[in-house]
Amino acid sequence: MTPASSLRTRPLALTAAALALAVSTAHAQAEPPLQGVLNLSASATAEVPQDWMTVTLSVTRQGTDARVVQTQLKQAVDAALGEARKEARPGQVELQTGSFSIEPRYGQKGQLLGWDGSTQLLIQGRDMPSIAQLSGRISTMTIAGVDYSISREARQKVADELSSQAVARFRARAADLAKDFGYAGYVVREVNVQTQEHGEPPRPRMYAAAAMAESAKALPVEAGKGTVSVSVSGSVQMK
Repeated sequence: MTPASSLRTRPLALTAAALALAVSTAHAQAEPPLQGVLNLSASATAEVPQDWMTVTLSVTRQGTDARVVQTQLKQAVDAALGEARKEARPGQVELQTGSFSIEPRYGQKGQLLGWDGSTQLLIQGRDMPSIAQLSGRISTMTIAGVDYSISREARQKVADELSSQAVARFRARAADLAKDFGYAGYVVREVNVQTQEHGEPPRPRMYAAAAMAESAKALPVEAGKGTVSVSVSGSVQMK
């Protein structure tokens, strides 16, 4: 195709595109608004024992030399890990190092006074008695918090069961409402399924105080229960 013919073709292409857009817009404007569309939701909830325990151990050090503070933190964590690794078992007692920070400390006149360092170690798993006893034996770090939750496997199992219940309730509610509005049935247009977990409020301060008073004793364990809920929301076209 010559340059001249290419120039002649472009206005035709633009005209065709503009015409198609105009037809599409006119068609959209001509379509009547949807009628008989119903928005609704349904949910299912179950109370589940919290089978996962997480103990957060922490240690802080201060000094005028950042390297010395870093070494002290490392020694404290290494000693804790050495004790914790004796009990480590996948899924039952798992270890994870947490945050590590060293920050400067300044005086009122802006002069450098020293360095503040802190680090954490997390001990978590399903074997709560072992985790509690282990936390009490570690002397180089203190207990900063205790948290309970539902394990991923337990949550997924319950969520699968609740999803079926929530969907069944969604369908039953859609059928009842469609009938109430004088329709024979419905067709699902769109649907959204969400899973949520809610646990009991943690009590880390009480446990930390008890553990620090007598570090050789096991940490008190009171997991409690949490809730898992599945909600189904969406819209249906009544027919």
